[in-house]
Amino acid sequence: MASETSPGIVDRVQRFVEEHKTAILIGTGVAVALGGAAYLASTSGHGGDRDKKKKSPKTPKKRKSVRDADGPILEERKPKAEKVAEPEEEVVPPTPEALAAMSLEEKTNLAASYKSKGNAAYSTKKFDVAAGLYTLAIDVSPKPEPVYYSNRAACYVNMTPPKHELVVQDCDEALKLDPTYVKALNRRAMALEGLRRYIEALRDFTAATILEKFTNQNAAQSVERVLKKFTAEKSVEILQTREPRLPSFTFVSAYFAAFRTRPLPAVGDSPTTGDSTLLLALEALAAEDYPHAVSFVNEALTQEISSDANRAEALNLRGTFKFLTGDVDGAKSDLQESIRLVPSFTQSLVKVASVHMEQGDPVKAFECFDEAIRQNTNDPDIYYHRGQVLFIMNEFADAAENYTKSTELDDTFVFSHIQLAVAQYKGGDLAKSMATFRRTLKAFPTRSEPHNYYGELLLDQGRFSEAVEKFDRAVELEKEKSPPNVLSIVNKGLALYQWKQDIGAAERCCNEALRLDPECEAAVATLAQLNLQQGKIEKAVEMFARQAELARSEPELASALTYQYATAAQMEFMKNYPSMAAELSAIAQNMM
Repeated sequence: MASETSPGIVDRVQRFVEEHKTAILIGTGVAVALGGAAYLASTSGHGGDRDKKKKSPKTPKKRKSVRDADGPILEERKPKAEKVAEPEEEVVPPTPEALAAMSLEEKTNLAASYKSKGNAAYSTKKFDVAAGLYTLAIDVSPKPEPVYYSNRAACYVNMTPPKHELVVQDCDEALKLDPTYVKALNRRAMALEGLRRYIEALRDFTAATILEKFTNQNAAQSVERVLKKFTAEKSVEILQTREPRLPSFTFVSAYFAAFRTRPLPAVGDSPTTGDSTLLLALEALAAEDYPHAVSFVNEALTQEISSDANRAEALNLRGTFKFLTGDVDGAKSDLQESIRLVPSFTQSLVKVASVHMEQGDPVKAFECFDEAIRQNTNDPDIYYHRGQVLFIMNEFADAAENYTKSTELDDTFVFSHIQLAVAQYKGGDLAKSMATFRRTLKAFPTRSEPHNYYGELLLDQGRFSEAVEKFDRAVELEKEKSPPNVLSIVNKGLALYQWKQDIGAAERCCNEALRLDPECEAAVATLAQLNLQQGKIEKAVEMFARQAELARSEPELASALTYQYATAAQMEFMKNYPSMAAELSAIAQNMM
């Protein structure tokens, strides 16, 4: 289950970012001050509702705009208020000769009259007529006016079907003339979204949000909406084309450590080729040589295996590796076949329960646990992993009861004790949790895990010095292993960051973790956030991209991509609006 791999470390660093005056809630979007920049992150999947209300053409009397059918306003971008003219049945443009003979003032006034007529036509939803009138305004105006292009784009937006390409073209022209024209940015973003050009739409919605100093919740919600659409599609695309691969050594070793060691299968005096290859796979697994374990078990299942029990064992192992690589359907198939061959194989039942939880079906997960108990009521693994499911469902009292049952059946399994202490802590019984941890530390003096997890709880309480001491002890104990589990190193870095705001020390810890385990997701995710905190946007994007590469499941990948592309959009804004850097920092500071 998830908690053995300590994924909460990533949540903690992100929560720390939010709790230390670096996170600003803006509607349902988040902007994080970054010493000269602000980062937009998705916090919900809800897009903004469009304003469907229309104002009467007669109110207010001094009217500077007319309301679009879908919410945005046709701004006239002139300080002087104009009377909206009634559209004429037919407008006859001047001949080229007549236009050439006009003064600049006459041309300006004529363009303004066409725009006024266009506004009137637009207000009565005559979008084709309005677009033609704005075109005349563009043609006769002595100098380009961004509002003419933006208003014509509004007409194209409201046509059936919308003419997204023309909207983009007109907004391009408007933004060449005025790069800070927010309504043109929003219109172009909507058109780009309609064209499924999500990265460009995200760029524009992000720019509009920042230019309006985070006061427009619709723009912030649009950032989230586009991010959600894009990352969902991108995640599926990546997972469909990406070659399956194991996650980090730290992740895989923690997963297998959550199951008690079982004896090797019996193969007799004359094992088949498949039996021998299966034994090689299990020996590689015991040596934590996971790539060879995968290779051997895949080979074994193509060979003759002597018994259903041994074949079930091989299917269990292959299904486990499929689960770890994100092939959830393949994992379910192998594990269910393992159970069909040996219905009493409780480890396969427990792992199928994990698959059901991954697929969001806790009812079937608990059915698997119930069946496992019917098959072997005294298997402590069943209760430990049922406790894990209850734990992630926040049913801490029930989780603690299952961990206790597991320890009663076998008190030599360190994780049952650790998770019992954590469940007690989450359930609000601090004294009992600390007592359980102290007993566990005494009972397992050579194991690093109690020190690491106890340190996490101390860190959560703000007892930084004690937490660092525990992480240091865990690091020392892990040095005896090759390769070591590096989570305690990352935890130490996070503790130093929270305690002393020592970003350098935190980075050194994460880099050391990556030296030992180059695919440690927690170290990569923490480095990404640390770079973000320092305003190292380009490096943060790089680390978020690396986090996406390491993501095992679709939700993990979507989350990493959200950070990656939201940060990249901010970086694009800083590139396009360099003069805004100092102002953006001031805005972020004032909003804290």
